[in-house]
Amino acid sequence: HPVVEVLLSQRGFVPNDTRLDTEEQRLIILTGPNMAGKSTYLRQVALIVLMAQMGSFVPAESASIGIVDRIFTRVGASDDLGTGQSTFMVGMTELANILNNATQRSLVIIDEVGRGTSTYDGMAISQAAVEYLHDKVLARSIVSTHYHELTYLEDSLPGVKNYHVQVVEDRGRVAFLYTVARGGTDRSYGLNVARMAGLPRSVLRRAHRLLSRLEASHGQGGQLQFHDLFFQEAADFNDEPEDNGILEELKGIRIDQITPLDALQLLNKWQKSLTQE
Repeated sequence: HPVVEVLLSQRGFVPNDTRLDTEEQRLIILTGPNMAGKSTYLRQVALIVLMAQMGSFVPAESASIGIVDRIFTRVGASDDLGTGQSTFMVGMTELANILNNATQRSLVIIDEVGRGTSTYDGMAISQAAVEYLHDKVLARSIVSTHYHELTYLEDSLPGVKNYHVQVVEDRGRVAFLYTVARGGTDRSYGLNVARMAGLPRSVLRRAHRLLSRLEASHGQGGQLQFHDLFFQEAADFNDEPEDNGILEELKGIRIDQITPLDALQLLNKWQKSLTQE
């Protein structure tokens, strides 16, 4: 990135390769958590292509960039209240401009396609837009998303490839590697980022319980209804730390009847439970 690399000169900037062609890899679906560098990666590709079209040197060890007639972008979240357009409407207007005007010679950069509406609406719009870009427009494209279901399109669309931004998780904390690697991901680490932002511990505990139940519901065919999640039990925002049932479980253990391996497994389970609070 011609700007961020300079601003991060003391801390170091992580470079990433990019390959887009007109055949096997013309559309990249990019997944990964917030704060991990997806937007920077998208913008650096667009900026390097723009600089190359100007005849400028580009911040890369090597580059082979063909002619691009236009660069289309849909990034960020903004509204236009003066004309009555919501954030979602602005995003849809920008997406419509891309789908109606991009050509096979264009570069398309879309950051978080389909956000700002219901989950099912957003997923439906996102998949349809990606399919249209792949089948009709044929433009070289990078689409970032938190709709992990879109990664399945690699199996049915020959020009789609999945990439993700790598992170390392250790005891409930995440470290961003800012490295783009092959393959998709099925996690967004939203609660981890929320913890980094400073949300109260009680809010994080409640969110973790709800997330666990949502994930369990998804694994059981999605039978659990949302009103069950939010009204079946009262939310407890007591800021006192909880033992999550660990003390009761500890009281019931017969020390002389468990193996060292069992003890280590219990410690590991309790540690994970507490670090996720």
